[in-house]
Amino acid sequence: MRIIKYTVVFIFSLVMLIGCGGKEGKKKEGFTYENKKSTTKKVEESSLSEVVLTSNDLMQFNKTEIKVKAGKKVKLTLKHIGKLEKKIMGHNFVLLKQGVSISAFGNHAATFAENEYIPEDTKDIIVHTKLIGAGETTVIEFDAPAVGEYDFLCSFPGHYAIMKGKFIVE
Repeated sequence: MRIIKYTVVFIFSLVMLIGCGGKEGKKKEGFTYENKKSTTKKVEESSLSEVVLTSNDLMQFNKTEIKVKAGKKVKLTLKHIGKLEKKIMGHNFVLLKQGVSISAFGNHAATFAENEYIPEDTKDIIVHTKLIGAGETTVIEFDAPAVGEYDFLCSFPGHYAIMKGKFIVE
């Protein structure tokens, strides 16, 4: 029984050695096993920064910090993943200019229900989305502002206290 076992192992090894071309192996033309440094140029970074921001019924954004590169176009997608409708738990994204008080802006915005809580008489906003409710999505594209740190918030009444963050342009 042992002789048969050893014979089978020997034959299998011999077949594998012959079938694989011995120790040297056959190399296909144009293929190398050696690790060579790539001579291709680094792929140029996209000129578009894509940001996906979600909001929910607990008055939360999924991000409190967004980083983008200066000079790039920003595509911001806001998704409302909650179940409550816009008039009860609406959300938007408002990017404020530097130095604007979040609380002062938020209190002022609360008086503009007819304009989706975006003040008509302000120069404090860089860009904003429309107000959305449960299951809705909105997309805006804009040029990143100058290098620096900016505040973003939801301007629905009372939301700015929790739904806010930093928009950092590097």
